[in-house]
Amino acid sequence: MSTGGWIAIGVVALLLLIILPAAIKIVREYQRIVLFRLGRAIGIRGPGLILIIPIIDKVTWVDLRERYLEIPHQTAITEDNAPISIDFIIFYKVVDALMSVVQVQNFAGAAQNIAATTLRSVVGDMSLDDVLSKREDMNQILRVKLDEVTERWGVKVTNVEVREIIPPPMVQEAMTRQMSAERTRRAVVTEADGTKQAQITVAEGQKQAAILRAEGFSLALSKIFEVARQLDANTMSLQYLDALKQIGSSPSTKFVVPMELANLLSGVTGLTGKSFGGNGSGGASEPAPAGASRAELTGSSSPPPASAPPPPAPEPPKEG
Repeated sequence: MSTGGWIAIGVVALLLLIILPAAIKIVREYQRIVLFRLGRAIGIRGPGLILIIPIIDKVTWVDLRERYLEIPHQTAITEDNAPISIDFIIFYKVVDALMSVVQVQNFAGAAQNIAATTLRSVVGDMSLDDVLSKREDMNQILRVKLDEVTERWGVKVTNVEVREIIPPPMVQEAMTRQMSAERTRRAVVTEADGTKQAQITVAEGQKQAAILRAEGFSLALSKIFEVARQLDANTMSLQYLDALKQIGSSPSTKFVVPMELANLLSGVTGLTGKSFGGNGSGGASEPAPAGASRAELTGSSSPPPASAPPPPAPEPPKEG
């Protein structure tokens, strides 16, 4: 082969090395190619191996994955004339690769400006309290309004999330005072509920203690009653005499003796006199007058007046 032939082969090989990489395109699953031939859009290619004609065909790559766009702080005025600053994020996805290339030049810039104007429109129809408390509703309204605009670009707005809402400084101060007052109110209510519960618990405890004391006192009285039923008159008299003995040993100069004790002692004195008469010379001695024994017990030395009626005879104790 002549030298000219080798030169021709070398030129062809060089052209192939230059043209083949430009003619072969490998499109991934999440990508598409918008193919333009001589300036006219002839369709979408991909995924896989795509062959194009160099110099004649031009391609534009489109990413079909969901992406996000950050919208910086935008100042808007609410329905009640309160200026607030809001920033949010837009999540979007290309659903029509051809329209996203043909219908809009720079989707990111266009979406940012549309988002700012849409935000002012939405916030202007809401009060400040609604903007602060109904964030989910505002996200939904923004998503619907933005999607109405971006739909003609072949782009779907999947979600809108408001990140930060900065109210005016005076409103922030009022919100701080309100939060402090609310926390103070909750603390007072909690403390009052605790005090109420404690008082109820103490009252319940006192009630149970009173019931137990009453039951114990009732059992003690029942026991005393059972024992008293088994005592006779002589035993009771001995108990009264023992009580008098204790009173006599007291350093007090005055004694208050119940009338029942004086009457009972009158009968005890009569029984004692009879007992002594039976053990003496055989004659029965007369019992001392009841009035005299009562005067001796009370510590008085003057005799009872002559006109005083005789004391009533003591009644024998009743059993049971």
